[in-house]
Amino acid sequence: PPDTPHDFSCQTRNMREITCTWDQGRDTYLYGSHSSKHKLSEQFSKSSVPCTVNCSERCSCSWDIGKQRIYNITLAVENPLGRRTAMDVFDVAHRIYPLPPFQLWEEYTDAEIELHWEQNEKEIELFCQAEVWQSDGKTKLYNSSGTQLYRNSITLGGLQPYTSYTTRVRCGAAKHFWRWSEWSKAHPFRTKEIAPSGKLDIWREITPVLWGRNVTLFWKQETGFQANGEIISYEVTWEKVVDRSKPKQISLSSDCNSTRISIDNHPHRISIKARNNVGYSHPSVMIIPGATGNRRSLSSSELKEEHVNGTGDGILISWKPRAKSDSYIIDWCNFPMLQPCDLQWKRFGPNTSSALIKSAAFVPGVRYNFHIYVSAANRASLLEKKTGYLKELPPRFDPDVKKVELGYHEVTLYWDPYPTDEMHPGFLRGYHVYVSPVQEDCNLKGSKKHVLAGGSVLCKFTIENPEEKSYTVKHLMSNTKYKLAVKAYTGGGETPIINFRYIDTPTDSRMLYLLVLFVVVPSLIMAVCLWKMKWVKDCCCPVIPSPNKSKVLSFQEFKTGSEKVLKLSDCIPDTLALDNRAEIKKL
Repeated sequence: PPDTPHDFSCQTRNMREITCTWDQGRDTYLYGSHSSKHKLSEQFSKSSVPCTVNCSERCSCSWDIGKQRIYNITLAVENPLGRRTAMDVFDVAHRIYPLPPFQLWEEYTDAEIELHWEQNEKEIELFCQAEVWQSDGKTKLYNSSGTQLYRNSITLGGLQPYTSYTTRVRCGAAKHFWRWSEWSKAHPFRTKEIAPSGKLDIWREITPVLWGRNVTLFWKQETGFQANGEIISYEVTWEKVVDRSKPKQISLSSDCNSTRISIDNHPHRISIKARNNVGYSHPSVMIIPGATGNRRSLSSSELKEEHVNGTGDGILISWKPRAKSDSYIIDWCNFPMLQPCDLQWKRFGPNTSSALIKSAAFVPGVRYNFHIYVSAANRASLLEKKTGYLKELPPRFDPDVKKVELGYHEVTLYWDPYPTDEMHPGFLRGYHVYVSPVQEDCNLKGSKKHVLAGGSVLCKFTIENPEEKSYTVKHLMSNTKYKLAVKAYTGGGETPIINFRYIDTPTDSRMLYLLVLFVVVPSLIMAVCLWKMKWVKDCCCPVIPSPNKSKVLSFQEFKTGSEKVLKLSDCIPDTLALDNRAEIKKL
């Protein structure tokens, strides 16, 4: 059997013809005389609808509208296996599906655009909508209102001057909205030019010369400036501040963004304007102070240049704010090695005291110099100077060791002053001295261990003063071969150790003398003593005879009490001494 018709509805596009459409559903697999038959009938008039059914992707049937406005349409689908119906009751005035607009054109006013189009059915009151988009894809919708419902037009406001847009329009019934028409064909247009709005962002670089100063002026279009057309030139005017002599003026082509002028040492007022085919922008004004106020003055050179650090995606700059200021300006060169360099600048509000400076031109190992200015009443004065790297890299070469002084237990190394100019890839922080015996690992007092890739251990000494030009390594062994290396290091570290310097500490003769004195001589003496021990013993430690074994006591005993008494007559003396002292005589 046939499927019940899906999505059955009727509508009109012009109030002269009604079209009903539906989806016939599943396939019945009956063909020829047995295929499904579609029939439409109107229930109010009790009559068949005079239309021919056409089925392709969807089925449709159209017929002319008579005087009847409200319909009750029944759709019947029948084949030999069954019958299905669907019904739609509607007011024709409530089922208007307009044809799309065509032939779009625009009219310009001072601040807006009136978009017009043609419509096939002018007797139908339509509510229309315009979609407008730019090349960047941003879109905006505009709706018709008021008298525009009868005039086939929409006012497009809020568009940028001299900007390309694309628009399209669709419409629906204003009184009884049923559905939108298809979109019209896309219509491109461009808004008209007006005079530039806002001001150019301007800056300068001052170079003293014998007869005055050369001032290089720069300008760019920043946020807040609108060209509102095609810029055809830039007008530069300058005059003295004091006597207001006749101004000097030059006109530069639109592809210029800098120029150089020459002024004397008096203060000057400079203004720069952009010009298009309609008019000029508001002038951007700056005051160049007298000769002592320029960037290269003595006071500028006396400012201490502080080091700043990179953050990976930029360089962080901070400064001490001033109480009275209109803005702060930071300038730098993206390519410092170029002469003249491509000066860049960025302006910040009066309540700002730090900024992250980013640039696609910033690369590791290049030193960038920043100047911070404070601006008040169009006068800029140098506030601080900074220098730093996006990322520091190790030094490109090692210190050149010119002299080596050897001692028995120390070595002193002397090297040339290491350069610290802008060519180097990092700020010099100091030096490392590496030392080790050739045949073994190092372990010297006061050093740190440094392990090479091969596993050998060096002694590492750190010198934190970058101005140091010598160092003495102590506690070495005499008569030993050592390898040494001196490396400069920056915030980015140091390069790997590739080349060593080899030295041989001299033999210490004082130690030889002490060895002979305290080892060899005593050994010889001991050997002699062992060889002539009896003779030495007799000379140095003779045997003391016992009185009881002396022949002196081999006399006839004569005792007085318990003691033996020696008679002189029994003893023949070897020596006789005569004492003449009075005491003896008295005895």
